[in-house]
Amino acid sequence: MKQILQNLSNGKTTLVDVPCPKIVKGSLLIASSKTLVSPGTERMLVDFGKANMLDKARQQPDKVKKVLGKVKSDGLLPTIDAVRSKLDQPLPLGYCNAGVVLETTVEGFSIGERVVSNGNHAEVVRVPQNLCAKIPNNVDDESAAFTVMGAIGLQGIRLIQPSLGECFVVTGLGMIGLLCVQMLRANGCRVLGVDIDPKKCEIARQYGAETVDLSNKEDPVLISQSFSRGRGVDGVLIAATSKSDEVMHQAAQMCRKRGRIVLVGVVGLNLRRDDFYKKEITFQVSTSYGPGRYDPFYEEQGNDYPVGFVRWTEQRNFEAVLDMMSSGMLDVTSLITHHYDIEDAVEAYTLLEDSSALGIILNYPKLSKKKLKTSKVILTESDSIIFDATKPCVGFIGAGNYASRILIPAFKEAGAMLDTLVTSGGISGVHHGNKNGFLVTSTEISDLWNEKINTVGIVTQHNDHASQVIEALNNGKNVFVEKPLALTIEEIDLIDKTYQSANHSNNVRLMVGFNRRFAPHIVKMKALLNSHRSPKSIIMTVNAGAISSDHWVQDSLIGGGRIIGEGCHFVDLMRHLVGYSIVDFQAMMIGEAPGIEIREDKVSITISFEDGSFGTIHYLANGGSIFPKERIEVFCENAVLKLDNYRLLEGYGWSGFRSMKLLKQDKGQKACVKAFLDAIREGKESPIPYNELIESSKVSIEIAESLRQRS
Repeated sequence: MKQILQNLSNGKTTLVDVPCPKIVKGSLLIASSKTLVSPGTERMLVDFGKANMLDKARQQPDKVKKVLGKVKSDGLLPTIDAVRSKLDQPLPLGYCNAGVVLETTVEGFSIGERVVSNGNHAEVVRVPQNLCAKIPNNVDDESAAFTVMGAIGLQGIRLIQPSLGECFVVTGLGMIGLLCVQMLRANGCRVLGVDIDPKKCEIARQYGAETVDLSNKEDPVLISQSFSRGRGVDGVLIAATSKSDEVMHQAAQMCRKRGRIVLVGVVGLNLRRDDFYKKEITFQVSTSYGPGRYDPFYEEQGNDYPVGFVRWTEQRNFEAVLDMMSSGMLDVTSLITHHYDIEDAVEAYTLLEDSSALGIILNYPKLSKKKLKTSKVILTESDSIIFDATKPCVGFIGAGNYASRILIPAFKEAGAMLDTLVTSGGISGVHHGNKNGFLVTSTEISDLWNEKINTVGIVTQHNDHASQVIEALNNGKNVFVEKPLALTIEEIDLIDKTYQSANHSNNVRLMVGFNRRFAPHIVKMKALLNSHRSPKSIIMTVNAGAISSDHWVQDSLIGGGRIIGEGCHFVDLMRHLVGYSIVDFQAMMIGEAPGIEIREDKVSITISFEDGSFGTIHYLANGGSIFPKERIEVFCENAVLKLDNYRLLEGYGWSGFRSMKLLKQDKGQKACVKAFLDAIREGKESPIPYNELIESSKVSIEIAESLRQRS
């Protein structure tokens, strides 16, 4: 299927072939008929992409601070690599979609129904249920494509709380501004529209508004005083895009005492205190389509807010806009200025520089369900490629940030033949598949179970790891799975049972991405410690950094929490350095206190080993980002080893060793992958003993469970 993507690093807009996204729980697959290009929002995205690195930095000063902090803790080269990787991501454009339901996993929507959504410019989109609404019979698809834009304006109007007979200024008469003019007029309000484009002012007058034409040097403040009969307007709704702070200043000047200002657009926000202080003006920034936006509980998990407490959610705002279209209260046909077929979409984006362009409609051909739902896209013809069954031929599941930036390049560098890249949405599969030389990208895991592929890499959400590991083992594949191996002891037992059976018949290998074992500094530490037989004392300090409570990693059912999700790294590393089995552990977490939502990511874990060694892991998410993430200290036989953030290892009391320093941080990811692939090539066992993988994984789960029992 066709989809429009933009590269954030260079601003290039392209039309590409991508696999049809795979439907997931709580979502719909929609075959697009019409989508609407947003001249305002999409132009900002395109302009940001085209900007040079300095201009990008100027637009995001908060992220610049984070980057500088990362330089201090991780070094310059890893930071540059991380920034470049972040920018080198395909961004799907568009958020105003009308189409027909192809497939659904939720009640309330049926196959064949016409719906609107915030889906992208693509022939097929996957959209969560609360971001969709049914189209009334008397509303055509072209008009319905304006629904999301209308909802953005409607939410701004709800915040400004108009009442019959009040007067308002709408600053910025783009699509959202002109829709707001109509909706305010429907509320029985008088409206004054402000814009620099005479044509847009003319459209606003057709909707019953008075206007200020800035191209004629008209003074909006002066005219607003006359318009409001000298009292000041009741409110100003700002739908403009401008870097200037003057827009806010003028809005405050136009308001009466205790007037209201609502920002829907993007303008400079260096506010003048006197503007607001003397009049007690209320100022709010509107959040897109309405309540529920950016809330995973509502959008991703599909939970609605009770209508008695939240009357207007983003979905109910969609419905309200469609109802206004159906009744004739809201006219969008006069806003349509251009039509393009999806095949010519790149040309359509050249119009974003044309201030006269308003509604740009993209048309989609009617294709068969079979053609639309094609799950596989060929990236490279394989006729000339010779496959060797004795060498690793790899299929990957997942192409998120870590997979695309670290693991997949590591497999490529280590000489793996990259065959198929599977992703749920399809977009990242095409981008990173092309970038790394995969032959095929797909949205179906079953495409990995062919004779060529003998090895599978799994880098998906944590709750999917166990089932995907089991499926890969059952298909006779070597498995490299990013941590954690599983989220429950029951899953570990199922993996163990499957592995024993698969290994007996196919001699497969199972590897968990416990990469720190393979870091150059850890290799050196292990070599030094092997010469000392007496028990060791280890202190690991992990400045983990805060992750919000609504992030999927914090969800015990999806991410498993941070001890299972990341803490397992340090349990395994300590097990490796000691070289003996774990016999016991004790764990303590921070106490209950106001403002602390998550407690189990602020813990101290003490582990005892079979040889008498013990170690403590301080896993702390309440530290500062400038401080290095990881420090390891080992005490043994009157000697100490200290490792700081995988850059500097220092030895105290060691014969022949003082220090080991690297210019670039190395946590062993490449060496970990290479060791695994070398084992496949040479017919050897997996580089991490199987029993240690299982032991570290089980203990990490048991630690997390013990902490939760205390909560």
